[in-house]
Amino acid sequence: MKTLTFPALSMCLAFICGGLTTANEPKPIDLLTIEDDDVKVGIDRRKGGSITWLSSSEYPKNIVNIADPGRLIQQSYYAGRAIDRTSDGQNQAWSPWSWNPIQGGGVGSTGDQGSWARVTTFRKDADGLYSETIPKLWDMPDEEASALMRQWTSLEPNMPGVVCVQCEFQTMRKAGDRWGGVTNNPQELPACYFTRNFSDIRSYLGNGEWRPEHQPPGPPWGTTNPPFKAMAMFAPSGQGVAIYSPTSGPIWNFGPHGTKPSNRPEDGPCMHVAPIDRVRLSHACTFRYRYWLTVGTDSEIAERLDVLRAKYSSETSEIAHP
Repeated sequence: MKTLTFPALSMCLAFICGGLTTANEPKPIDLLTIEDDDVKVGIDRRKGGSITWLSSSEYPKNIVNIADPGRLIQQSYYAGRAIDRTSDGQNQAWSPWSWNPIQGGGVGSTGDQGSWARVTTFRKDADGLYSETIPKLWDMPDEEASALMRQWTSLEPNMPGVVCVQCEFQTMRKAGDRWGGVTNNPQELPACYFTRNFSDIRSYLGNGEWRPEHQPPGPPWGTTNPPFKAMAMFAPSGQGVAIYSPTSGPIWNFGPHGTKPSNRPEDGPCMHVAPIDRVRLSHACTFRYRYWLTVGTDSEIAERLDVLRAKYSSETSEIAHP
């Protein structure tokens, strides 16, 4: 979470990340990535600072579905009661809807892909990637939420092939607004969308054992209870991607969307998984949690998940009120 203060280093980083403006300056870099021998991960300035790239050494194509602002690997939160705002332009497919800021952005008008969220800070530091985002409300074509999202994306120390993501969400709603008081809403920790060819869904049972999961195309999504708070999705090649979210609750959402086994990140068909926990987000609070991503074969992923569980199974999320 630290910021370099040495002038020379700061100027160098600013130039690399598109922060300086000179006559000969190249266009700002929109995709920042970090990688080791086994995994590559990236965040995108144009797409809310969300994770838009994830690949492995054996599967160099992008695994993340980026078809619209509701996909990606991103922060997504819910608060208040569901209300009908169609008279204000609320998308009829998402009405009534609760207060739902998401990192990628909001729905679009008819025929539009969507309205991407605004990134205010975007950089690559010595220890990883950092972004700050003013999220959009998902149900509206172009409405910023009274909130701020921060995200630190790094490589897990001494664990090749593993990515650690720390999320922070600050609410700044006005007391007495139209969504009402505090409610015990389900939160996505985080929301993940992968390409449709990663269709072999499994919950991790520990010690290299997996449980197959099955669900017809949605939404609505299916639900399951991964006992060790880890699920993975595998492509026919045997390469997979897994998420470990130790602060999540017992029930996770998951399932495919569409039937075409596409490997294109821009296509509509996709795979979805979201660790869920119920959290009461007040009008003014700060919520923090971490999760981990890993890529590889089922045996490689299982070995890493066992290590992560041994280190982080007691981890809890944090919520602070002013």
